[in-house]
Amino acid sequence: MLRIHFTDADLARVQVASRPDPLWEIFFSLLRFQSRRGLWSYADWHRTARTDLHDKGLTPVVRKVLLPLYPSGAYFPDFLTPAEATEGLDAGLEAILGIPRRRVLRELGILDRVTGAPAWSQGLADDRTRKEFVGTLRTYYDVAIRPHEDHIQAHIDADRSVRARALLDGGIHGLLAGLGPYMRWQPPTLLVEYAAEDRDLYLRGRGLTLVPSYFCWGAPVSLADSGLPPVLAYPLHRRAPRADDAEAEQPQAPLSALLGATRAVILRATATGATTGELARAAGVSAAAATRHTTVLRDAGLILSHRHGQSVLHTLAPAGAALLRPGTGAV
Repeated sequence: MLRIHFTDADLARVQVASRPDPLWEIFFSLLRFQSRRGLWSYADWHRTARTDLHDKGLTPVVRKVLLPLYPSGAYFPDFLTPAEATEGLDAGLEAILGIPRRRVLRELGILDRVTGAPAWSQGLADDRTRKEFVGTLRTYYDVAIRPHEDHIQAHIDADRSVRARALLDGGIHGLLAGLGPYMRWQPPTLLVEYAAEDRDLYLRGRGLTLVPSYFCWGAPVSLADSGLPPVLAYPLHRRAPRADDAEAEQPQAPLSALLGATRAVILRATATGATTGELARAAGVSAAAATRHTTVLRDAGLILSHRHGQSVLHTLAPAGAALLRPGTGAV
């Protein structure tokens, strides 16, 4: 269990990252290659990424270089996920290059004691080896993650819409209370189911950055060093596949079957996030009819739906956003 202790100053400094953190996503995506937990949710990515990495000749690099530094155990080095990565991949990789040599060796020493560090990793204290390693991270990201950026961002946007609703409805306490199922808000402490050791994290006025992660599965993850800026990477809510999902995803269903005045209004209304009731009012239909329309749009991959309290919040998926772009003429 991780217990995160808030002061009033910390509650005023809670923020949710606006986009995926590329270095956290690298970490969690590598965990997906080491476990079958939740594989149903990543099956398409898993198959595509493995194929692309193999075709680029990167499979040995992933196995010998990356996986040993990102083990599925209780620890991995904090210097691999610097706070600067919230500004993008380039900023994050540049920050890794600037980590002091002493800190790199200290964290690699912890990794060695906990799960065992590869012998070559000591070279990361030197500039040349670290630059080569950063190049490897960039190449892995470009092959395994970058092709899926739009899909990942859509899920992050949907999660942020849920968090925004929780904040508007219940303030910061509502936001923190709605982070489950792996987190429980007992003011002034956030109780987090944690894969690592049992510990307490005192924020002491520094606030907390919540990082929604597409590839995180199960328990959230925080930095091991409590002296670093507090971060908590957490998983997105996942919908288990339905028996009819495979049929709904077949390409035979023509896109024209989705188009029409009512569904066009509903699709447009999801651009900023809307509940089923709000969509019904926007389209001038009953809640039951709105539900039928959102089901068709969701099964076609045009919108995403997440439960928010007693309501369901709908947001655009990448395909839906593409239909609404000027010049498509679709709706």
